[in-house]
Amino acid sequence: MDKKWLPLTVVLGVAGVAVVTASLWPDAKEKPPLPQSLCYGALSRQTAELIDDGKGGEVSTEEWESKGQGDLTVFKTCQVMRANPDSEYPRGIYQLIIADFRSDPGPGKDSVPLGLGFTGWVLPDEARVTLPAGCAARMGSTSPYIIVTLKAPSQEEKKGLVDRDTAIRNSATVVREAATNLVKRYGCKA
Repeated sequence: MDKKWLPLTVVLGVAGVAVVTASLWPDAKEKPPLPQSLCYGALSRQTAELIDDGKGGEVSTEEWESKGQGDLTVFKTCQVMRANPDSEYPRGIYQLIIADFRSDPGPGKDSVPLGLGFTGWVLPDEARVTLPAGCAARMGSTSPYIIVTLKAPSQEEKKGLVDRDTAIRNSATVVREAATNLVKRYGCKA
């Protein structure tokens, strides 16, 4: 190799190493890992992502709680949202509501029973499960029922985004997991 090219070779070699190092160096603005437990610990991220409006986007939640009305003391709501590609504001996909009731409101019209393990019913765009007796007291309520309600307008049959059977299966999965996790969290038996 000719000695006149040696400085250029060294400079290009150092520049190459600098580019590779800079591309592999972690960013200072590294995002924290996404939470894997959502909606007061009732849902896993994987289950929360089951219901979609067909537009995709990263799942996030907004949780809030308040004292119920009158002698009702448990009211927790979780709005599951997805990132909006056209806006900085996420769009709401569904709500999970955990509330105490004095009486069981009964099944919805044309609903399907939830199945083994929990008492409840499912429609494509709504589902409801009653937590076992004893959960209400452990959650600080004097009412006999704690009911977990899913409201998923994106799964309405008239919207045609997902077939009825898939929507029912997704809704059932969400409320079953929510009920199972709440029973574990509050230590009441199913």
